[in-house]
Amino acid sequence: MLGAHACRGAKAAFQAAPVTAVLPELAMTKQERLELEAAAFRNLVSHLRSRKDVQNIDLMTLAGFCRNCLSKWYKSAADDMDIELSMDEAREAIYGMPYADWKAKYQTEASPAQQAAFDKAQKQDNA
Repeated sequence: MLGAHACRGAKAAFQAAPVTAVLPELAMTKQERLELEAAAFRNLVSHLRSRKDVQNIDLMTLAGFCRNCLSKWYKSAADDMDIELSMDEAREAIYGMPYADWKAKYQTEASPAQQAAFDKAQKQDNA
């Protein structure tokens, strides 16, 4: 099972440049950019909620982040904006249900192959 883990590039990903900084040729207002980014985030969360078969350990191995990382980023953003939000509330916003319920219903024990792939990815990130 995926225990305590560090989201690969978690803080850097959370503080990533806005889309307009990456694609300056796109003329849009700040509000339009915020709405586009919010829509993309909602779609990502919806997609992850619909793919309960995809385990967090696999997301971490392949992409360097998982649902827990998104929950932490969500909580961090709330903290930065002085919005009162508990970690449990942040997790529920991402998982669509209490975290304990999601784990009980959908989380499986990591196979030796999953754990080995995760460990290899972590070593590469820390090299």
